[in-house]
Amino acid sequence: MANRLAHETSPYLLQHADNPVDWWPWSDGAFEEARRRGVPVLLSVGYSSCHWCHVMAHESFEDATTAEYVNEHFVPVKVDREERPDVDAVYMEAVQAATGHGGWPMTVFLTPDAEPFYFGTYFPPAPRHGMPSFPQVLQGVAIAWADRREEVDEVAGNIVRELSGRSLAYGGAGAPGEQELAQALLGLTRDYDDRHGGFGGAPKFPPSMVIEFLLRHHARTGAEGALQMAADTCEAMARGGIYDQLGGGFARYSVDREWVVPHFEKMLYDNALLCRVYAHLWRVTGSDLARRVALETADFMVRELRTAEGGFASALDADSDDGTGSHVEGAFYVWTPQQLREVLGDEDAAYAARHYGVTEEGTFEKGASVLQLPRGTGVVDAERLEGIRERLLAARAERPRPGRDDKIVAAWNGLAIAALAETGAYFDRPDLVERATEAADLLVRLHLGSGARLGRTSRDGHAGANAGVLEDYADVAEGFLALAAVTGEGVWLEFSGFLLDIVLDRFTGEGGALFDTAHDAERLIRRPQDPTDNATPSGWTAAAGALLSYAAHTGSEAHRAAAEGALGVVKALGPRAPRFIGWGLAVAEALLDGPREVAVVGHRDDDAARALHRAALLGTAPGAVVAFGEPAAGPLGAPAAEEEFPLLRDRPLVDGRPAAYVCRHFTCEAPTTDPEDLAAKLAN
Repeated sequence: MANRLAHETSPYLLQHADNPVDWWPWSDGAFEEARRRGVPVLLSVGYSSCHWCHVMAHESFEDATTAEYVNEHFVPVKVDREERPDVDAVYMEAVQAATGHGGWPMTVFLTPDAEPFYFGTYFPPAPRHGMPSFPQVLQGVAIAWADRREEVDEVAGNIVRELSGRSLAYGGAGAPGEQELAQALLGLTRDYDDRHGGFGGAPKFPPSMVIEFLLRHHARTGAEGALQMAADTCEAMARGGIYDQLGGGFARYSVDREWVVPHFEKMLYDNALLCRVYAHLWRVTGSDLARRVALETADFMVRELRTAEGGFASALDADSDDGTGSHVEGAFYVWTPQQLREVLGDEDAAYAARHYGVTEEGTFEKGASVLQLPRGTGVVDAERLEGIRERLLAARAERPRPGRDDKIVAAWNGLAIAALAETGAYFDRPDLVERATEAADLLVRLHLGSGARLGRTSRDGHAGANAGVLEDYADVAEGFLALAAVTGEGVWLEFSGFLLDIVLDRFTGEGGALFDTAHDAERLIRRPQDPTDNATPSGWTAAAGALLSYAAHTGSEAHRAAAEGALGVVKALGPRAPRFIGWGLAVAEALLDGPREVAVVGHRDDDAARALHRAALLGTAPGAVVAFGEPAAGPLGAPAAEEEFPLLRDRPLVDGRPAAYVCRHFTCEAPTTDPEDLAAKLAN
C-alpha cells in the first residue's frame, strides 16, 4: 500500500512512496497528527541522486520491522532538499551546530512544534564504526520522549533560541574594495594545491565560482597568478576522472585531491557553472581545451538533462545496475582492460588504456578504472582516438543508465540558461542559444504562469507547490540577463526586472541583508539566511550580481544601492573565507570595474553590427553588460530597441554605420565602429 507520498511531484519523494514507512510530506497536517498522537516527528531529508540516501532507504526504510517501529512511535516526514531548500537549511544549521558536521541523508527528531532535539545523518542498520544503529537511535529517542519529556522540551527550546539569536550583522559595512579583494586572493593562494590544482585537500569540489573571481580579478588587475590558478585548475579537472572523458560533463566532486575518482552523480548546477567557467576561460586564453570542455559540457546538458518540456532535469544518479542486478556507484562510467578489449580489440584497447589511464589494478573498485587523461602521454593520433571514443561511447550506451531526477529547479535552470546562451554565442552554436531560450520560455510559462511569484519546481509540465526562494529569483534573473545580452531581445531584461523587484520588495532586510525566503513565506523555526557560496552561488550573492547588472542596464539607483548593500557580507567574509564566497568576490570585481555598459546599435542582419556585438560579448571586463538593437527609426518608424534596452537611448549610428558605445562611472568613451577597437576598450 502506497503512503502519502504517492501524489508528490518530487522524484525523490516518489522513490519512497512504496516504503512500509508511513511517510508524510512536509505539511501542517503532519505536525497536527504528531500533536494529536502525542509523538515526535522523524524528519528525513535527502535528494534523489544521493548515494547514502539510497543506502539508508534500502537498509532501514524498506525494512518492515524498522518501519513498524517508526510508524508506531513517530510521524515520519520525508523532504526533498532540492524542493525545500529552506527546510533543509534551517535544520542543517541545527545539525551542524550540534554535531560539528552535516550531510545527507539528514535525520532530525522534532517536537510537534517543529523544534529539533536530536540530530544525525546516516545511521546504519546495525552498530558500525562507533555509530549507533538506526533502531537504537529510534528506541533511545522514543524512550526519552516518553520518560524525560521536560528535558526534551528544554533541549528543543534552547536550540531554537540559540538559532534565533544568530543574525548576520553586516549592514552598513560597505562594499569590498581593492584591499579586501587582494586579501581574498592571498588567502586563495595559501589554500591552492599547486601540484594538482584546486583548493584544499580531499574531497575536492570543483571551485567554479572561485575561478570566476580569479578570471575577473586577472581581467581587472592583470594579476598573472590569478589566471594561472584558474587555468591550471581547469586543466587538472578536465584531465581528471571528475570529467566524463567520453560523454562530457562533470561529476559532483572528487574523493581524492588528484581529481581521479569522482562521486559519480552529475548535477545540473555543477555542469551549468563549469560550462560557463570554461567558456570564460577560453574567452581570456583561447585555450583549445577550454573550448572543447565548454562545448562538450553544454552538449551533455542538452543531450542528457533536457526534458520534453524544454527545461533541464536536476541530476543523474551516481549508481546504476552493474549488469548483475546490483546497483553500484560508477558502474555506468568505469572500465577494465578486459572490457576495453571486448569493444576495441587488443591493439586499440592497449592504446586506449595508455591514453585514458586504465590499468590492470584499476583506479576505482574491483579492478575498474575511471577514464582520465594523464599528462605526458606524448603525441596522439587524434583521428584514431576519436574513433576509439565513439566506439566506447556506443558500447557504454548499451549499459543500464543511471536514474535521472527530472524535476525542473528554477534556480539551476537559470544557471543553465546563462551558460548555454553565452557558450552558444561564443562558439557560433545558435542551437545552444535556442535551447537556452526554450528553457527560459518554460520558466516564464510554467514557473511564473499567470501569478506574480516564481515557483521553485515543475515536473512533466506541471508546476510544483513550493514557492521560489531567493536563489531562484536571482539565478533566473541572471540567466535572463545573459539571454538578453546574447539575443538582443529586451523582453528578457524586462522579466529580470520583474523578478528583481520582488527581491527588493520581499527578500531584503536592514542594511543590505538578504533572506533566503520571502517575507510572507511559510514560517519555520528560523528564517534561513546564508550568504556563503557552496555548490551554487548563494541566493544572497547571486542577487547582488543580478541587481548590479540590472542597474547597469537601466540606471536604477535602487537596484545598485541594494547590490552594494548586499556586498557588505563579501567585505566581511572575503578576506577570511574566500573559498566560500567566490561568486560574491566575482560580483565585487564587477562593481570595482564599473561595471561597464556596452550599447551596440545596428541592424541585426548587418555583418558589421554582428561583429561589434560579438566583440562586446567577448570582452573580458568584469560583469560588463551588453545591449544590442536596431537604431531609432524616427517618429513614424517601428518602435526602437531603446524602448526595451535603456542603454540604446540616444545612441545613433555613426556615419550610417553600426556603432558601439562604452560607458562606466557616468562617463562614456567616443563611439567606435571597429570591433578591434571595441575589444581593446573592454580589455583594460
